Amino acid sequence: PSRTFHGNSRLLTSQIVSYYESINQCKKELPEYFNFASDVLDEWARLEKDGRKPANPAFWWVNDEGEEVKWSFEELGSLSRKAANVLSEACGLQRGDRVIAVLPRVPEWWLLNVACMRAGIVFIPGTSQLTAKDISYRLQASKAKCFITNDTLAPAVESVLPGSQFLKSKLLVGKGSRAGWPNLKELL
Repeated sequence: PSRTFHGNSRLLTSQIVSYYESINQCKKELPEYFNFASDVLDEWARLEKDGRKPANPAFWWVNDEGEEVKWSFEELGSLSRKAANVLSEACGLQRGDRVIAVLPRVPEWWLLNVACMRAGIVFIPGTSQLTAKDISYRLQASKAKCFITNDTLAPAVESVLPGSQFLKSKLLVGKGSRAGWPNLKELL
């Protein structure tokens, strides 16, 4: 089936499948380095800006109350670069470091995911149903250096901090505030 992706005939399903088949058959080489944020999202932003790709939202989120967040590829790229800087500078993380994010699926969850890809930081998602014991286990097993959560889940993280030898920084997502937890929105 050959159909367009978001109205762009350049990205036909059959072309995408064909491209990956040619890699699997060793007719094309895999790139030595690949970063989804810079190699795909930034490229799509450039194509939109140049008028060679129709403008479509890169991200569109709506909650149960009808609140809406819509980012273009250019906006997602810019925000993810800022978030990557927050992780690198404010949190002191480097390529290869691990981050645990225990959040409901709010826009920041996706933003941080892309920011981690961009910075080469390993993003470890966790469900907001984790208990303090679960969090403690994940912190120790992953050797995560940063924990990202909201003000509702922060107390469970704080209860296990004394046993966490690798954790260096914490980030709070949302409108709340908590002592010792810098707020992502303020840092952005």
